Amino acid sequence: MSIAVIYGGTRPNGNTETLTEHGIRGLDVERIHLSDFSILPIEDARHAEGGFKDVADDYHSVIDRILQHDTLIFATPVYWYSMSGTMKNFIDRWSHSMRDAKYPDFKQQMAGKKAYVVAVGGDHPYVKALPMIQQFKHIFDFMGMEFAGYVLGEGSRPGDILKDEKALFAAEKLFV
Repeated sequence: MSIAVIYGGTRPNGNTETLTEHGIRGLDVERIHLSDFSILPIEDARHAEGGFKDVADDYHSVIDRILQHDTLIFATPVYWYSMSGTMKNFIDRWSHSMRDAKYPDFKQQMAGKKAYVVAVGGDHPYVKALPMIQQFKHIFDFMGMEFAGYVLGEGSRPGDILKDEKALFAAEKLFV
């Protein structure tokens, strides 16, 4: 099993990263912090003459890295009851990849990958983040990926996640 963790947070060592690292302890993973890259928002050209134009950013270098793995962990803080904008920009760009001559079989390469979600937020994430989990499920279903599980945790201030024993326990069991 080859694993990539895609971190969508912007706070180094934030609660989401802490919970994810707790769950993957002892596993060999490639860590990809989206905040270390410039990934521009998508300019939707699905129906435009000429289609999508090449974008001068780091997206292709990131997608090339994740395509090498068969298991992907999407780790995102819960921002305004959804995934972070950083994570959303990254996933939105998949539309471009599905029509990019450089990735003629992008959807097929993503299909069959195992996907997990780890997310931490304040304001009752065990209930209020469930629509975000459903959003990820729809994304994975569309791409033909197996949604293998998720962990939600509660925390706002740095280190708060360490008080959420339920989330820590769930993270320990998620990738076993």
